Formats: sequence, C-alpha cells, structure tokens
Amino acid sequence: MLVLVIPSGAIGTVFTTFNQAAEAASSGKITFGFIVAIWSASVGVSAIQEVLGMVYRIQDTRSYLAARISAIGLTFLLMILGGLCLTCMVGGDLGATLVSHQVSDRILGGVYASSFRFMAWFAASCLLALSFAVIYYWAPDRKPRRWRWLTPGIGFGLFGWLVASLGFRAYLYFFKSYTATYGSLGAAIILLTWFYLSGLMLLVGAEIDAVVQAGKQTPPTTGSSDKSSQIAA
Repeated sequence: MLVLVIPSGAIGTVFTTFNQAAEAASSGKITFGFIVAIWSASVGVSAIQEVLGMVYRIQDTRSYLAARISAIGLTFLLMILGGLCLTCMVGGDLGATLVSHQVSDRILGGVYASSFRFMAWFAASCLLALSFAVIYYWAPDRKPRRWRWLTPGIGFGLFGWLVASLGFRAYLYFFKSYTATYGSLGAAIILLTWFYLSGLMLLVGAEIDAVVQAGKQTPPTTGSSDKSSQIAA
C-alpha cells in the first residue's frame, strides 16, 4: 500500500538505504541502528505531542522523561500497526495470486482475487484509522482521556492523507523536472515533502476534532435560554 501512495523517488531512496544497511550489517550494528532509529523517530513523535497539545489547547504537565517515554512507547505501537498494515497488503496480494492460480475458472478466480485484495485494503484502512486514533488519544496530555474509534477528524485526516499522497505522486509522475533541478537531493526533498503532507493531514484532522469538541462543550447563550423560557411560559 505504501508503494502505491509514497512517491517512487522517495520509496526508492528508502529501499536503497535499507539494502545498503543490510549488506554491511552485523548484530551490533543492527542493534545500535535500531536504538538510534527508535530514538530519532521518538523525537518526531515528541514534536507531534507538542503540536497536538497546542491544537487541543491543553498544557502538557508531564515531565521531560515521562513525555519521552510516552513518545517511545507510541513509536513502538505505530511501528507495530504499520507492520500489520504492510502484512495485510502483502498477504492480500499473495492470497489473490494463489487463488488465481488454483481456480481453473478465470471469472471465478478473478472474483476471489478481487475479494482478497478488497479485504486486504479494508483491513489496511482500518489499521491506518486505528493509527490516527492512537495518536490522537495518546500523544496529547488530555485529562481525562477518551478513546474514540472514529471521529470526523480521523475520517478527514485519513482521506486527506490518501488524496494528498496520490496527488503528490501523480504530480511527480507528470512533472519530473525536480531531478534536473535538485539532482541527487531530489529524492530526499520528495520524501521530506511527503512527510510534511502526512503531518499536515494529521494536524488538520486533530483541528477538526478540537473544533467539534469545543462546539459540543459550548453552553447555550443567555438570550436563547431566556427566549426558550418565554416560549415555555
């Protein structure tokens, strides 16, 4: 799924870096690299914690150590959800391929294969929505915390992320001048731009939820209550 939404230049950079690291990797290097990667990712999650606190207009009362431990735990959880999402997509493709080879009838095999892919996409979408819900629940220091499976912000953020990713991918496909302009730095710029779009959709979804929640908590005005009492009288 990520291959479909992440621009090809960015995903190529990720795969190249991963292959180069795997070729020269040892147990010690892998452990050290994993720790550094988790710490670096938690720095980004810490930034998300601060920004979501501003979006929800709440003050983070956690200490630096508690906030960083929470960010590391959220990083691990998001890694697990991302791995499950990729597993669903790979499993759906493998299941569709096996079914298409096992079933002799082409029409029936195509129906089964499409069903496998649809279920894989549906499961991956649910996991992505769950990732948004986990971030909105865990990242800000809300008291008390309220778990919500699906909110208007989650739906808009997920849909906006998908549209923005596919739109950015289409833009890069039709306008390839970034390679001539930036050279080898083009892939890194593409990846950072995609990260920016993803973070923007995450914050827009959080802002929508904050506005909806503030509207629910706003008490009725005095004029409307007086008018209602006069009508009742």
